[in-house]
Amino acid sequence: MIKYTLTCENAHTFEGWFSESADFDRQVESGFLTCPVCNSPSISKTLMAPAVSTARKKEEKQAMVMDLARQEAMAKLKQAVAEIKANAEDVGEKFPEEARKIHYGEADARGIIGQASLSEVRDLLEEGIEVAPMPVLPEDTN
Repeated sequence: MIKYTLTCENAHTFEGWFSESADFDRQVESGFLTCPVCNSPSISKTLMAPAVSTARKKEEKQAMVMDLARQEAMAKLKQAVAEIKANAEDVGEKFPEEARKIHYGEADARGIIGQASLSEVRDLLEEGIEVAPMPVLPEDTN
């Protein structure tokens, strides 16, 4: 389909859609095409700038899509972290100790969050205690 901006002899402007350029000519010659405002059969095409898709436009569009995807992923990650924090007890630096107590049945099972060094995390994993790092989000670095 081709979209033309059309005008009549009375300067009314409107759009017309045609399957090919010759369709416009045939409809004007047959008198089938008239102005929707004044019904004038004297119709002509106006100058139009073609919509050209350049490599730069494609790159800009792709960058916008990628930015939107990054924003959506970040929003989901923030939501997940917020849910974890809302449903877990922050035990701070006592994390390794509390994780062990829970694992060995010395404390009630519950979700906990806190800090642990890399070596403490390795020790917990070697003992079969499952731990996972919590992502540090950009707003959390203040």
